Amino acid sequence: MDSVNLKQKLSLFSEQWTPKIIADLDDNMVCLAKLEGDFVFHAHDNQDEMFLVVEGRLRMDFRDRQVWLEKGEMIVVSKGVEHKPFAPEECCVLLIENKGTAHTGGVDDPRRKDKHDRI
Repeated sequence: MDSVNLKQKLSLFSEQWTPKIIADLDDNMVCLAKLEGDFVFHAHDNQDEMFLVVEGRLRMDFRDRQVWLEKGEMIVVSKGVEHKPFAPEECCVLLIENKGTAHTGGVDDPRRKDKHDRI
């Protein structure tokens, strides 16, 4: 049980759309990710997903609306809800999701990762 310095962890990688595991929380992964541009519309059928903006700003697109998140704000995307993150400039987020969550909800995309690295 040691503290985790988010700024230090974020300095360890530059890849975008590639979450890195920084801790485990019961059956969940706590991850950091750097995002820029558009992702792909996808859903996670059996798990919720939490996004907390650490740096920058993030827009979460849903099929019927958009929600802007600023630094220090978070959103929980409920299981089964299609969503697409978008960041106009590089944005750093902390994610909490179930272990084994499909990165793109099963949608085939070149950025899809089957396993997240731990940093």
